[in-house]
Amino acid sequence: MEKLTKQEEEVMRCIWHLGSCCVKEILQEMNEPKPPYTTLASVVKNLERKAYVKPQQKGNTYYYTPRVKESDYKRNFMSCFVSNYFANSYKEMVTFFAREQKISAEELKEILRSIEEGNKE
Repeated sequence: MEKLTKQEEEVMRCIWHLGSCCVKEILQEMNEPKPPYTTLASVVKNLERKAYVKPQQKGNTYYYTPRVKESDYKRNFMSCFVSNYFANSYKEMVTFFAREQKISAEELKEILRSIEEGNKE
């Protein structure tokens, strides 16, 4: 799975949210400041080239649907992130966020409860 730029990720989040959509609908979904239509169309073409979206022509308009699930992208992104910055250790990542006070002891307890409940199923 090829890495996405920040702009490509923003566009993919819109496409995942909308499902099948045209460039005009993606533009409407985006936050301000919105890119020019032609810039957005180029980003969508890059996503097509990277095999993240599938085009389908309806009349004079192309509609794009995700080829990659959002959950699969997140899983891949996090695996690479943990591998590159935390020596492939999720424990090291959590420890880092705890030390930086980005996650509280109560939040860690909630995570543990969730893990334990998931293991019971």
